[in-house]
Amino acid sequence: MVAENPVVVVGRRGCCMVDVARRLLLGLGVNPMVREIGEDAAAVEGAGGDRPRSPKLPVVFVGGRLLGGLDRLVTAHITGDLVPILKDAGALWL
Repeated sequence: MVAENPVVVVGRRGCCMVDVARRLLLGLGVNPMVREIGEDAAAVEGAGGDRPRSPKLPVVFVGGRLLGGLDRLVTAHITGDLVPILKDAGALWL
């Protein structure tokens, strides 16, 4: 799914933060693929292994690569880094 879509948001079913990420991306003109997960959410959050800063759900993938959690998405937006990342991934044409 991540390889087939330029932008994918993965989060817990019913989580309002998934909607925050989706709306931020929609506001930029990107239509992300949203994948909501249920009980297997803990397994996804632990997939980072022993990395001290593995992102919490929701997570955002851009261009087949992990961008990070919602905090990283908002930070990239505020600093102006998000639009070039989205353009490089082919998710945004401006």
